[in-house]
Amino acid sequence: MTDPISAASWIYADEFVPEDEVLSAARDRAAAVGVTPVDPGVGGALRFVASILGAKAVVEVGTGTGVSGLWLLRGMRPDGVLTSIDIEAEHQRLARQAFTDAGIPTQRARTISGAALDVLTRLTDGHYDLMFVDADVEEADACLTEALRLLRPGGVVAFANALGGGRVADPSQRDSATVAVRDLGRAIAAHEDLIPLLLPVGDGLLLARVAG
Repeated sequence: MTDPISAASWIYADEFVPEDEVLSAARDRAAAVGVTPVDPGVGGALRFVASILGAKAVVEVGTGTGVSGLWLLRGMRPDGVLTSIDIEAEHQRLARQAFTDAGIPTQRARTISGAALDVLTRLTDGHYDLMFVDADVEEADACLTEALRLLRPGGVVAFANALGGGRVADPSQRDSATVAVRDLGRAIAAHEDLIPLLLPVGDGLLLARVAG
């Protein structure tokens, strides 16, 4: 095994894909309302995955102020539609401002205010290329169940904060949130219809491709 990556190298990698003024402004709004957006490394990875998939339909759980949504939209096809779910309507208003500032047509970003699991059950089976979850870790397992229904064969589900602030890798940490994230990783790794990958960007990005 190679030596652990240095802090400087990790920061260099995480900031390798720079953010523009629109993303920076969305990140500033997030700080103002107490939202923690994805790090640039996670955003870059999401854009990359959306691009590789040629994603036309993406569902996002956790709109925030639009940082992750901007990254996703920039990787999707020009005619792609992002469906973003958040319980905070004010946060979604700020996200729509970010999308407008980025010149994204309104029809490409659909925001739905409501509890994630209530909204997800109303979406169309097998319709989505990519599902990104940045929400309550206690609902992660239920979101995975919904993702398996919503994604097309070959689609990808991605979960933010998969390292839990460094707690997931420490077996002595047994708080409910850490256990939930750890169990999610184990469930994905053991699922026979999923091809898993854990990327050490941001606070960890856990991905899985649906077989087919």
